Amino acid sequence: MIELNRAKAVDENFTNKTLSGDLPQPHVNLTPEDAGLTSDEVIDLFESQIISRHLDLAARLLRARNQGFYTIGSCGHEGNAAFGKVFRYTDMAFLHYRSGGFVVQRSKQLPGSTVLYDSLLSFAASSEDPIAGGRHKVWGSVPLFIPPQTSTIASHLPKSVGAALSIPRARQLGLDGKLPHDSVVICTFGDASANHSTSLGALNAARWCAHRGVPLPLVFICEDNTLGISVQTPADWIAIAHGHCPDMAYFPCDGRSLPDVYRCAVEVEDYVRTQLKPAFVHMKTVRLLGHAGSDVETMYHTENAILQAEADDPLLHSARLVIEQGYLKPAEVVELYETIRRRTLRVAEQAIKRPKLRSAQEVMASIVPPKLQVQPPPYPSAQARAKVFSEHEAQMEKPQHMARLINWALHDLLLQYPQMLVFGEDVGRKGGVYNVTVGLQKKFGVRRVFDTLLDEQTILGSGIGLAHNGFLPVPEIQFLAYVHNAEDQIRGEASTLSFFSNGQYANPMVVRIAGLAYQKGFGGHFHNDNSLNIFRDIPGLIVAVPSNGADAARMLRRCMAAAYLEQRVAVFIEPIALYMTKDLHQAGDGLWQFQYPAPQEQIELGELGVFGQSQELAIVTYGNGYYLSRQAAKILEDKHRLPVKVVDLRWIAPLDESAILKAVEGCRCVLIVDECRRTGSLGEGLFTLFVEKSVRLPRLKRVTAEDCFIPLGDASTLTLPSRDGIVQAALELVKAK
Repeated sequence: MIELNRAKAVDENFTNKTLSGDLPQPHVNLTPEDAGLTSDEVIDLFESQIISRHLDLAARLLRARNQGFYTIGSCGHEGNAAFGKVFRYTDMAFLHYRSGGFVVQRSKQLPGSTVLYDSLLSFAASSEDPIAGGRHKVWGSVPLFIPPQTSTIASHLPKSVGAALSIPRARQLGLDGKLPHDSVVICTFGDASANHSTSLGALNAARWCAHRGVPLPLVFICEDNTLGISVQTPADWIAIAHGHCPDMAYFPCDGRSLPDVYRCAVEVEDYVRTQLKPAFVHMKTVRLLGHAGSDVETMYHTENAILQAEADDPLLHSARLVIEQGYLKPAEVVELYETIRRRTLRVAEQAIKRPKLRSAQEVMASIVPPKLQVQPPPYPSAQARAKVFSEHEAQMEKPQHMARLINWALHDLLLQYPQMLVFGEDVGRKGGVYNVTVGLQKKFGVRRVFDTLLDEQTILGSGIGLAHNGFLPVPEIQFLAYVHNAEDQIRGEASTLSFFSNGQYANPMVVRIAGLAYQKGFGGHFHNDNSLNIFRDIPGLIVAVPSNGADAARMLRRCMAAAYLEQRVAVFIEPIALYMTKDLHQAGDGLWQFQYPAPQEQIELGELGVFGQSQELAIVTYGNGYYLSRQAAKILEDKHRLPVKVVDLRWIAPLDESAILKAVEGCRCVLIVDECRRTGSLGEGLFTLFVEKSVRLPRLKRVTAEDCFIPLGDASTLTLPSRDGIVQAALELVKAK
């Protein structure tokens, strides 16, 4: 029976097999000279492979001592060092967690890099880790253009599409992005991740762009070790699935052969950089030491399969190469290996002594990115506005409904922010399902307002990638229910970037989503989704829910300012049922139409809207609930002589708790009207707030939607709060003993 400690076995194998000459034969007959490599370059790449290997071995040793906290390594994938050599360090790289060789080799392009120490600080979860500050082990570096990547399910692929799209787009628009105009984007991932819907969506989106002639300098690198933890990938599956796809060039290589990987890297780099088209690299390799330190490979692999993979170790192939070519003697190879081991362990002993995160405040410090020390862009000039709004001039003098006021706000914002992009399904020529973006593409062009394919993961992920290059993305999700299949792009990618980069990276954007319920004649849960819970518990996320057009315009401007000045991610929920609403109490009263606010008017984060005065009853609500509560307030005052204060939260996250408490201070009763479902709703959080923090606890009651999906037709409002239901609940609350 083989020894369970395969790290020790692989380590000893290298020395023993190198000295004995028991080295694997090449799978590809290609010499360094054939690939264009010099002897010094081969040894340099070999050194990077060895450094990556010893980082993995050190990680296992530190874990055994409870001084290291991450053991998913790069063993078997070290051939990716060749990509780290060929591509420029300014080519942004979104990396697989087995990309240690790539990172080590790329660091050599930038004098002064300390990749060994930096990596070991990360393994030790030290607060001095230069990328994540001790919050996670990630490959990442600001000077090396490697955003930290925590994905294990290929959720980084969509943003690589957006980042690649941003490079030629910045050049076309005459903007200075954060990336050079001739750079490309690299994205590495495993063969198992290639099957994930997120991965397939991103690959499809890249081909879709190429098919339409949209420049996209993007290299996908699939590192195929034939395993997804314990699940076998068929030997030919990646080649069959991706080797003959239209609009995506395919570049195979053998990851165990440095010359072959280097050859492939040179070819694909030239192709993507000159043709501005996406490419798929298929690098075959092996996986050593199991999936991670806790993975016992003998549970699912035969001893023979494990030993065969270890005999095919890329480092053994590289040792054979340098010995056969006469670059180094066997003893010199072993001495290089041992020298790097000693250096790695010496540095590890230093890294484990460095400070750790010691308080909740330290951990949370990077949830919200730092504000930028920049001035806000000037408001549009009168001349520019006159040109853009020429056909709306007569209408702008009159009150309008929400959809039109949001449309005008988007016009003004596109004028004010030249790096702002509006995109999503149907937002271009059609102007959106509800005409909210109508006319924008005509005024600002197809490079700033454009349609996407129908894939919410790609829409949101592209926004993240575009923001990496200095754009201000405003992606639209057509309906709130459609965000559920892509929410990880907000939860696991956009909102975590500042946290896992210690505030050094951010992807500011404003996600517009048409949502909530009460649509008349257009029911069904895919178009009427009354749940905001997926956003409320995401740390650092701004969530806005305007109840009327004037507020919507002001709040949208504040969200854009938060993105531009504060690098924030904001979700802007537009209540569909209020888009075209004009009247409040009776047909023709026009009380829910509003004048378009001047471009400089904004509503601050957490700022409440308060209507009426009362010491008896306050209604706390938002969105459609505010509209219905205003109707209910009139009935309560006119018919029951009950004065009511109605508080519009406007901002669902972050809640300004002190402002909410102050707004209802002195009221004997507080009614919470929450159009979302009862369980897990905002109403529960508000109830808790009042109970925990009120100086004098008011009498409390909730009106919420039922825990139910929304049906079609006339039944669509039966489970939702209503005007009359609010009136009844208010009277019961006030009269209760």
